[in-house]
Amino acid sequence: MKILPLNPEDPSVLGDFELLGRIGHGGMGQVFLGESLGGEPAAVKVIKPSVVDSESRQRFAQEIEILKTIWGPRLAAFLGADPEAEQPWLATEYVDGPDLARHVKDHGPLPSVLTAALGAVLAEALSTMHGQGLLHRDLKPANVLLGPNGPKVIDFGLAAFAEASVALTAPHQVVGTPICMAPEQAAGVKPLTAAVDVYALGALLLFAATGHYPHEAATPYMLFHLVTDPDAKPDLSGAPEDLVPLLTGMLAQGATDRPSLTDVVQQCRSVIEAHGMKIAQARRKLTAHTAGQPFKPVRSGESATALWPAPVSDVAGTEINPADLDPPRAAEVPEPSATAAPESPATVAETPAPDGAPVPEPPAPAPPARPAPSDGPGKPQPRPGRPPAGTRRPPEATATLRHSLQARRTAERLRAAYAAKAPF
Repeated sequence: MKILPLNPEDPSVLGDFELLGRIGHGGMGQVFLGESLGGEPAAVKVIKPSVVDSESRQRFAQEIEILKTIWGPRLAAFLGADPEAEQPWLATEYVDGPDLARHVKDHGPLPSVLTAALGAVLAEALSTMHGQGLLHRDLKPANVLLGPNGPKVIDFGLAAFAEASVALTAPHQVVGTPICMAPEQAAGVKPLTAAVDVYALGALLLFAATGHYPHEAATPYMLFHLVTDPDAKPDLSGAPEDLVPLLTGMLAQGATDRPSLTDVVQQCRSVIEAHGMKIAQARRKLTAHTAGQPFKPVRSGESATALWPAPVSDVAGTEINPADLDPPRAAEVPEPSATAAPESPATVAETPAPDGAPVPEPPAPAPPARPAPSDGPGKPQPRPGRPPAGTRRPPEATATLRHSLQARRTAERLRAAYAAKAPF
């Protein structure tokens, strides 16, 4: 994963986490690479000061409370948070790898057996969430990170208790990302059931196997209408033949027509076994395939798809009411660009926190080394008395407070990269 140097205005410490660099940004904030007192790497999400108000703090606090209830080997772990800080922040497990959207864009679709392995892993992870009374509601390729130990689901900002009676959105507001949104979710139906995550997983697996989504359109308005139109069948072109029955069921228009997550796991196992493999072998092969691919940074001026949305530009936007989804007048419909995607592809999000699968920023001239959680020999002990959150340490003080040999090396390369592009 590409890491950029801190900007001068960035905080150097938040809570017990020292910030080492920028991982990426979302619509409402920034995501940093952080390190705990004990040297544990973390992804630290921070809300932009310009959007911090009582409502955004309440939403952020809700996300934190939900994260505290989530556990599982394929779910990014909660490490710490402070929604009442001057700059509200949230730290979760750092996964060193690209998201699924970036991987497919750089290296092409996955073979059917690896797509089936991914489906089994993620279906099991979602089943764990559902067993805890939670729905993800925003599963998409950008929210699945392909780390060295296998895929992990991130960004539970839209997660909700399945039987929750209190919500921070109006009764008919739509939350989620329409590229992978179930028809009933797009139509504002409540309460939602586990079937919305089954549909989203089906859309994600279709993208993994083909590079496209069930429905694509030039504008969000057109996309919402395609998703909710019972006569608009999902586009399964290019899908491997052995995955078509599974994807057809998962992307069914009616919630009750979709398979359960247990059935999804069983069907994925059947596809894998038809290739002469065991599920454990396929999972190892998936991790080896995704972890062994080099990351390709986004080049300045790189063209994006003319269809909406671009898979790797997943920035949170505003909430939409179904009444607002009527097609705009002809003069108001933006023409799709042949060279760039629209400004805000992820149309709706319930939380103002930045995306857990952050959008990569322009590459630095000298990319830094990847940080590693392992401690080197001769590791210095951390000194007490860190500066308060929101303050910057001088470079010489920062160098003396690194908590591992690898972290010191990373910080030195980050500073060198920043100096190389500075105008002075």
